[in-house]
Amino acid sequence: MTQQNLYLGIDCGTQGTKAIVLDATSGKVLGLGAAAHTLISGANGRREQHTQEWLDAFTEATHRALQQAGVDGQDILGIGVSGQQHGLVLLDDSAQVLRPAKLWCDTETAPQNERLLEHLGGESGSLERLGVAIAPGYTVSKLLWTREQHPDVFARIAHILLPHDYLNYWLTGRAVAEYGDASGTGYFNVRTRAWDVALLQHIDPSGRLEAALPELIEANQRVGTILPAIAERLGINPTASVSSGGGDNMMGAIGTGNIAPGVITMSLGSSGTVYAFADQPNVSPQASVATFCSSSGGWLPLICTMNLTNATGVIRELFDLDLATFNALVAEAPIGADGVSMLPFLNGERVPALPHATGSVHGLTMTNLTRANLCRAVVEGTTFGLRYGLDLLRQTGLQSHSIRLIGGGSKSPVWRQMVADIMNTEVICTEQSEAAALGAAIQAAWSQSGDSLAALCDKCVSVDPASRTLPVAASVSAYQQAYARYQQLVATL
Repeated sequence: MTQQNLYLGIDCGTQGTKAIVLDATSGKVLGLGAAAHTLISGANGRREQHTQEWLDAFTEATHRALQQAGVDGQDILGIGVSGQQHGLVLLDDSAQVLRPAKLWCDTETAPQNERLLEHLGGESGSLERLGVAIAPGYTVSKLLWTREQHPDVFARIAHILLPHDYLNYWLTGRAVAEYGDASGTGYFNVRTRAWDVALLQHIDPSGRLEAALPELIEANQRVGTILPAIAERLGINPTASVSSGGGDNMMGAIGTGNIAPGVITMSLGSSGTVYAFADQPNVSPQASVATFCSSSGGWLPLICTMNLTNATGVIRELFDLDLATFNALVAEAPIGADGVSMLPFLNGERVPALPHATGSVHGLTMTNLTRANLCRAVVEGTTFGLRYGLDLLRQTGLQSHSIRLIGGGSKSPVWRQMVADIMNTEVICTEQSEAAALGAAIQAAWSQSGDSLAALCDKCVSVDPASRTLPVAASVSAYQQAYARYQQLVATL
C-alpha cells in the first residue's frame, strides 16, 4: 500500500465552512465536511459575523471530513485555509476579538469609501497608486468606519486581520498575511506587493494601524505549526504545519489548476466571479477589474458580479419552481427569450459598474410574457454580466482556450451550454466543486512537500470529461444579438 500524504483544506465562506481531506500522493479527495454560519444583517447594509462561529464551524467541518475520509487525524501533515476576502477582524493586545467581523458584502461603509476614493484622486488615482480601485466591500473603508462609529474599539486595536489571517492566527498564534488576500484590503500596492502605510496614516496619524499590520509572507511559506490545544480540539496531529493560505478566489484558482496563463475560472455562485492567472501586473484602466496578486506567485485579474444564482433564485421562488422545472423552462424558451431582456441588478451591480441600479425587465408584449421567457431572461441576463466582465479581462491581454466552471450553477447542463455559447469558449467543470478548499489543501502540500505547485495541480485537479461543453456556431451568433440588446439597455443606465 502506498504511503498517504494527508492534508486538510478549509474554506471559510459567508454561508459556512467546508473542510476536505486530500491525499497528495494519489491526488484524491478522501472526505468532505461542512458546517453553517449565520449572518448579522442590518437595514443600512450591515453584514457582519461573529468570529466564534467560524471557529466552531472549522472544528465541526474538520471532524466530519476526517470521519468521512476514515483517516486518523494524527496523520494530517498540514493545513491550508481559504477565507472570504475583504472582511475585517480586529483584535486587542490580549488577542481578544473586539467586535463582529465586517464582511465583503457589507455596504454600511459606502460613505467612508467615497471619501477615501476622493482622497486618492478618484478611481483613476486609486488605480495609479494601488493598482486597484477601492470599493465599499474592501477592508480600508471598514477601518475608517470603525474609527468614526466605534472610537472606543478603534483605540484598542492591536491586530488588523482578514478572515483567513485570523484563522491562521487562531491555529498558530502568529499574525501574518500573504499577497493574494492582502490585495483586497485597499491599503496594499499590488504592483510592489507592499502595504500602503501612508493611506493608513491618513485614516489615523498616530501610527496605530501601521503597528497593527501583519507581516507579509510568500504564498509557499508556512505560517507555523498548529498550537497543541487547537490540534487537540480539531483531533489532528500537533506537528501539522499551517501554510500561508489565501482569499477564496486565490485558493479557487489553485483548486481549478488556474496557475498559468490560458485558463479562466468562472464561478456561478450567489455572486459570479471570473479570473485568470497573469505573470505581470497588467492593471486595467477599467475600475471594475481588480488586478489582485495570486496565491501562486503571480497576479489574478478578477471581476465580480453581484447578481447570479441569488437572482435566478428569486425568479424560482416567485414561480415556486424546483431546480429541475426551472431548468426545463429555461431550455423551453428560445435564445433571446422572444425579445424579453432582464437586467438582474437586484443588489445594485459591480460589473457593469452600476452600484445604485435596480433590476428591470424589458421588451414585454402580450405574447412573450411567459414563465419560460422570464426564467430564460434571468439566466441570460446574469450570464451577460459575466460576458461583460470577461471582455474587460480580455482587453488586458488575457487569452483563454478554456473556461473552468465551478459553483452551484455549473451543475446545470443548460447553463453550461449558455456560458459556452455566450463566451464562445469551451467550458468544462472540475471534478471537485469545492475548489477553494481543494486549493487550500494543495497549497498546504506545496509548502510542506517541496513538490512544484504545477505537479501537485496536475495530480490533484481533475476535470469532469462528461461536462465538456463546446460552443454551437448558430447559437453564438444568436446570443451575440441578445447580448447587443443587453449592452444597449445597460448604456441607458
